[in-house]
Amino acid sequence: MGSLSIWHWLIVLVIIMLVFGTKKLRNIGQDLGGAVKGFKEGIKEGADKVASDDQSAAQPGKQARTIDVEAKEKS
Repeated sequence: MGSLSIWHWLIVLVIIMLVFGTKKLRNIGQDLGGAVKGFKEGIKEGADKVASDDQSAAQPGKQARTIDVEAKEKS
């Protein structure tokens, strides 16, 4: 009795469809799909920006930025 069988899941799905209706469930699915698509595009744009920053720093004609810091021992 630990896991639910396929029949239990089908009954739950039918109850959800009766409560919310198929149109509302379709809208929720479209919204969720759009959110996932937007997230993937954001990740891709971020990765492309990081790659272009790395390439521009590696080009010999451009001056690289150097950060000079002084480390101190914590007492």
